[in-house]
Amino acid sequence: MRKTSAVLATLSLAALALTGCSVTASSADASCDRTGHANGIGDAVTVDGEVGSTPDVDIFSPLRLTQTSFTDAVTGDGRRIVDDAQPIIVQLSIYSGETGEKVFATSYDSDSTRASSIDSWASQAPGLADVLECATAGSRVVAGLTPDDFGAANLKGFGMAEDDVAVFVVDVVDAFHPRAEGSLQFNDAQGMPTVVRAPDGTPGVIIPDSAAPKKQVVQTLILGDGEKVTKDDSPLVHFTAVGWDDKKVIQSSWGQQAVDQMAQIAPPVAEALVGHPVGSQVLVVLPKTENSVAMAVVVDILGIAPSAAP
Repeated sequence: MRKTSAVLATLSLAALALTGCSVTASSADASCDRTGHANGIGDAVTVDGEVGSTPDVDIFSPLRLTQTSFTDAVTGDGRRIVDDAQPIIVQLSIYSGETGEKVFATSYDSDSTRASSIDSWASQAPGLADVLECATAGSRVVAGLTPDDFGAANLKGFGMAEDDVAVFVVDVVDAFHPRAEGSLQFNDAQGMPTVVRAPDGTPGVIIPDSAAPKKQVVQTLILGDGEKVTKDDSPLVHFTAVGWDDKKVIQSSWGQQAVDQMAQIAPPVAEALVGHPVGSQVLVVLPKTENSVAMAVVVDILGIAPSAAP
């Protein structure tokens, strides 16, 4: 799953693959295998409680591991994590394998928890990349991270010994779409941009040589089948904005954290998403104004962010 998003300049029409009638999740979903990594961690750590709530954890300490190990104490039936940048909602607790004491915990309040990703968690504790890869929403994962995979700075910061094993109980509360997934839509409007897609979903926008439209234009490129965005929602999206005249990328969230503040970044785009279902890809063409250039914005609606996200 380790990868770098395709550079927009290298995208070609061949990436669009219009031979089918839909755009679906990566084939990584079918190849996921989370067996063979436990190494006894499930016997050394017992966990009670509902997924998404503060767990009751007992560790047969001192716990010693020669390699990072994990097992799914509960296997959820939700969407699978198939991409390192895929937005997810995670709650977790960390314990010292030496003492069994809790050293850190998240809020366990999903309504106020911002979406994260494998990339964001792995930047803090590298071993979480393997622990979370291919997990499904609704799962509770028990993991033991070696000092190398947890990090010396983390061990010191949490008051743990330099050779301690960090025990994680990770609840994957939710997993959102990694990219737009649904039915490809036909649009016959003249003079509109063409959108091509890399295998990871990263869009490339081909701007025509004709003048930009004088009024805003909205097209559905992929029609998802999720809940519809309302005016009170904060849709969780990936987007790419390309200037009409210079045909250069102005801003893109692909390869980074998904965005839940489109209303602050581009209010007209956020308004245009209202009524579109989750899983959709929407093209919004904004005309030139006194304060901005004409541009084409391609938005993948990945989900609805928690309502209390700041």
